[in-house]
Amino acid sequence: MKIGSKFIRLICGLCLTVVALNTHAEQQGVVDLAYPAHAYLSDTQTRLLVEETVSQEKYTQKSAAAMETRNDFKEPLFTGAKAHQYLGLATLVAAAATALNPAGGGCEGAGCNVQTKPPRDTNGTHAQLAKVTGVLAVATVITGLITHWDDFALEDGWADPDNLHVLLGVTGAAAMVYAINKSANSTTPVSHAGIAELGAAAMAIGVRLTW
Repeated sequence: MKIGSKFIRLICGLCLTVVALNTHAEQQGVVDLAYPAHAYLSDTQTRLLVEETVSQEKYTQKSAAAMETRNDFKEPLFTGAKAHQYLGLATLVAAAATALNPAGGGCEGAGCNVQTKPPRDTNGTHAQLAKVTGVLAVATVITGLITHWDDFALEDGWADPDNLHVLLGVTGAAAMVYAINKSANSTTPVSHAGIAELGAAAMAIGVRLTW
């Protein structure tokens, strides 16, 4: 009877101990008995791991800085390519202004009588606008050759927009300069409007191809 009573007390004591330990564990939280992974690393491996982490952080910072720089980048208002573009547009505007201001007070018609009418005015508004157009056309071609020379490649074929742009631009400018020179050096009626207008149209098409 005494042995049974002692045994029962022992069982009860063990049960109370287990309950007490569980309660304590719940209050303190679960203890992580896993051994830290970095404890298995040698000093060299630990140093390499730290260096790799630092390098990754620096790379991330540089990438963020580069992205911010690209977002803040603003294209300059005036560059060689912009100059070529502005000159091309100015040439077309000047050509249109020249066509809209025909020479007056002189003999321009094919059937005019140079004996009864005064000679052509080679220094009037029409003539001056034509000269400005010629200068702008030449400047457009020069700046285009300087800034876009690498875009021209015969192996791409003449159907390539860049090649067509060069061909039409140079041909159009040459046609206009020829017509202007022909008209400026003659005080008698001379046919020049057709070739000048054809040259302006060629330049306009060339501009539109790469616009």
